[in-house]
Amino acid sequence: MGSERLLDPFIAAADRALRAIAAPAHASRPCPTPRPEAGPGSTATPDLTDIDRRHAAALMRVNHAGEVAAQALYHGQALGSGSETTRGLLLQAAAEENDHLAWCEQRLRELGSRPSLLNPLWYGGSFAIGALAAVFGDRVSLGFVSETERQVEGHLDEHLERLPEQDAASRAIVEQMRVDEIHHGRAARNAGGMELPGPVRGLMRATAKLMTGTAYWI
Repeated sequence: MGSERLLDPFIAAADRALRAIAAPAHASRPCPTPRPEAGPGSTATPDLTDIDRRHAAALMRVNHAGEVAAQALYHGQALGSGSETTRGLLLQAAAEENDHLAWCEQRLRELGSRPSLLNPLWYGGSFAIGALAAVFGDRVSLGFVSETERQVEGHLDEHLERLPEQDAASRAIVEQMRVDEIHHGRAARNAGGMELPGPVRGLMRATAKLMTGTAYWI
């Protein structure tokens, strides 16, 4: 029985990983997209040119991949956290990120596209980073959350500038994601997250740039 209890967190982590990368995401909140009846010119299927539609889909694929990575980061951190309070905060944030996954998946289908084929890679790498951060204690781990969300906020601001103006559906999703990410970052700082050293923040930006640049196409 004792050994089974020791394995329980790892079994739960494996289950969360499979749900994040292999199963359709289910949101606990309604999608923020305005939804009048579908038809020509509706927000569900806006009157986008083929070029604008492909561009919007690529940006939403990047957003979806980012949410997969964020879930993995939180899952890795939760597995290694020594504090029940911190673990609860991380898993709550991950649950809200799952809403983002579901919304992005829905929007990708509406745009006739798909998630990144490299999502298992994004998940595995981010999970390892999260688990490593947890080794250095909760203040460092929460600092990773704070810095991640700060960078994601900037990334979403950029996407709001790059998305086609008439794509109200994608824009509504990204705007709500931005609100949630700001909340997650603030919660991590309030819980004691430390400011990470400059070189670590730079490495995080470089890693994110590699992922987003690749996910746009693949």
